[in-house]
Amino acid sequence: MKRPIIFLLVCSTILLGKTLIAQPVTDNSLPIRGFCIAAPQSREVDAFVKFIAEELAPRKVNTLILRIDFNYRFEIHPELRDSSALTKSDVGKLVEVCKKNKIRIVPQINLLGHQSWAGKIYNLLRVYPEFDETPSVKMPEKYKWPNADGLYCKSYCPLHPKVHKIVFDLIDEICDAFETDAFHAGMDEVFYIGDDKCPRCSGRDKAELFAGEVNTISNHLALKNRKLWIWGDRLIDGKTTGMGMWEASMNNTYRAIDLINKDVMICDWHYERPDQSAVYFATKGLSVVTCPWRNPKNAVKQVQDMYRFRASATPEMKPRFQGMVQTIWAGAGSFMDEFYGRKTDSKAGQNTTAQCFREMFGEIEKQGQAMKE
Repeated sequence: MKRPIIFLLVCSTILLGKTLIAQPVTDNSLPIRGFCIAAPQSREVDAFVKFIAEELAPRKVNTLILRIDFNYRFEIHPELRDSSALTKSDVGKLVEVCKKNKIRIVPQINLLGHQSWAGKIYNLLRVYPEFDETPSVKMPEKYKWPNADGLYCKSYCPLHPKVHKIVFDLIDEICDAFETDAFHAGMDEVFYIGDDKCPRCSGRDKAELFAGEVNTISNHLALKNRKLWIWGDRLIDGKTTGMGMWEASMNNTYRAIDLINKDVMICDWHYERPDQSAVYFATKGLSVVTCPWRNPKNAVKQVQDMYRFRASATPEMKPRFQGMVQTIWAGAGSFMDEFYGRKTDSKAGQNTTAQCFREMFGEIEKQGQAMKE
């Protein structure tokens, strides 16, 4: 049996004699229903705009995290552009379709960590090698993990006196281009921090270094009323939880959770198990979204957990459980090929990002309908 719809009476007190307007209470669905993917290449923009309109909007996606990094024709620092990068016109198309469908764009540039991958140094450290936290660690001809240097991805030194001038320029320009009030700084899987050979960071507390960088970026964004989003793995104790060095921290950055600004949005990713660490972040006063990847069963469980957290939480805690974000760790073109069946992986079976995306948003729709009954 369906429950009767409850109405709120909204009264305007600006003008005398204004009639009361009855409006239905909005449903208690997830505040954030998100999708995270690498920004398309310029040649893929039109196809991706179509995907946003025809696939994201009907699923009521309201947040799009676009991993930009250096895939934009920065004007203030053209030396950091990728060789084939998005133009203002390309970005305008993305902004327009998202505005039309009430989707908030959150652009991402990986900061602190992920300044290299395998044997390749990314643009920031390639152009400004003096920012490297570990200049003594040379990039191998053939990358292997594990390795003697503990090299996964390089980091920039958060205490270098000139790094934030460059970083802030990039943040401001990309946020202006996407007309956004939020920015994602990545900051996941930071293995190089407080290196013993760094003349600035050596001997310093790694948690304080990490928190200092989070707060430095957050405070800069606040100057223009923008909010910081980050991945949450460095704020979880990998040893105590058993989550290990990837989905949590084994180099003591986890204590930064008590030092960072409370208005930072945490993207809590767990791909192999549907761990319920969203509760941990919420109890620390932080807003959080749960992020699956390519395991549909886990994603469905994570959606159910998020609805359960919100239903059982105190009034103070409930707003911190913000929702779900599907993460795609491939380019927009590759994902669309998979989603539309142009390319398939016979070994993956049902454990694909496209199937995870479908089932996650299918479960969100199911849970939302159940709440209305």
